[in-house]
Amino acid sequence: MTTTQRSEPAQNADERAMLEGWLEYHRQTLAQKCEGLTDAQLRTASVPPSELSLLGLVRHMAEVERGWFRRTLLAEDADPIYYSEEDHDGDFHLTDKDTWEEAYATWQAEIETARRNAAGFALDDLSRNLSRHNGEPFNLRWIYTHMIEEYARHNGHADLIRERIDGATGD
Repeated sequence: MTTTQRSEPAQNADERAMLEGWLEYHRQTLAQKCEGLTDAQLRTASVPPSELSLLGLVRHMAEVERGWFRRTLLAEDADPIYYSEEDHDGDFHLTDKDTWEEAYATWQAEIETARRNAAGFALDDLSRNLSRHNGEPFNLRWIYTHMIEEYARHNGHADLIRERIDGATGD
């Protein structure tokens, strides 16, 4: 497993660089929380009866990246990777066949696709798919802000799970 380098965005960056910088920071934070652990440790659930694990969080974030930067932003017909109509939380339901190598590679591929897709939009440009809640499009700024929030929330979970596994703490 490689060592993830993480740095905060410049304090005087423009808006886009700031949003992209904080999103990258949080992506890198989740990767750091998973470093140095075995597959068994990455599968360790937070607290029974919860099935929340670091491996599940990485799979979930692959789905989230795919959902916002492919299905919502571009209206791409991108099927779910881990969940289904029958199992809406399939990203968290691990089997013996699920591995860190596959989940990490899938997550990184979705991140690369997200970067590429977002590069073609200005912050005020609207998504091609509409909100299922109000029928309105999202601008890229909203998507970036939501993704930062999503990662920040789950990184808090990851921090607690990692501390339970081996006592490692940190931001």
